[in-house]
Amino acid sequence: MIIAVDFDGTLCMGTYPEIGSPKPYAVEVMNKLKADGHYLILWTCRRGERLEEAINWMLEQGIPFDRINAHEPANLALYGDDARKVYAHCYIDDKQVGGLPTWPEIYDWITEQERKWKEGQL
Repeated sequence: MIIAVDFDGTLCMGTYPEIGSPKPYAVEVMNKLKADGHYLILWTCRRGERLEEAINWMLEQGIPFDRINAHEPANLALYGDDARKVYAHCYIDDKQVGGLPTWPEIYDWITEQERKWKEGQL
């Protein structure tokens, strides 16, 4: 699955532009998602120097990602357009309705959604 993940308040603690410590289990879950074969997109409003800080922080933490604010290449080829909203099967964001679940809950939800998707239930 393609998963778009917000940065501030989702992967890390702190309030923009500050970058705090990783959210509990964020590093472990992001690594499990990558190991499970998911395509991970960093999906953030950060730009320029602030984006570089976020990328460096993710590299220091060992958080994997495949793209930054950009579509997975097969989708670009398929649809031939680079819309502002990055396409993903799911989006992880602290601003989502109901707030951000814990990272272990996020992993369980994504695993269940992937199972349903593969079985054609979604």
